[in-house]
Amino acid sequence: MRTRRKQPDVPAPDHPWNEIVPGLWMGGHEFRGPSGQREFAVVRDEFDLVQTLLRLPGHGPDPGVEHHVWPIPDGPLDGTQLAGVIRLAQAASEAIDEGRKVLVRCYHGYNRSGLVVAHALIRAGHSAEEAIRTIRDRRSPWALHNDLFVDYLRAGLPTARLLEELAE
Repeated sequence: MRTRRKQPDVPAPDHPWNEIVPGLWMGGHEFRGPSGQREFAVVRDEFDLVQTLLRLPGHGPDPGVEHHVWPIPDGPLDGTQLAGVIRLAQAASEAIDEGRKVLVRCYHGYNRSGLVVAHALIRAGHSAEEAIRTIRDRRSPWALHNDLFVDYLRAGLPTARLLEELAE
């Protein structure tokens, strides 16, 4: 089984979330505040749809905000987990097409959220390389530092899902 390379001292992002393309935001549960100290990113009602890949109590969103939760590891994913990522990307794309504001978040807002956001960009016509580059430019150079997730994107998530299901 392949696992991702350990990345020592991954820095917290400078912002709780960043807009990747109009209406599609990527973020996390923790960021480095103006003082340089780590702060919690708490979502209230800034977004119409929040997709959470790592749920931590007390981080929102407010009641009444549509919230999809699909906890996945920042490591190898099975076919069911990949199917969920594909469904989240589709739901995000549909919400953006309806003019809604979407946040996809995980812990730092680098890998798991990057996988969903990149797949949404690919669905919109971007190549995998364009999607990865856009996310790194707009969120952080640390975004999608999980090499396995980059491999999934380059292969295509539907293909990666089929391969994972065959291996199970």
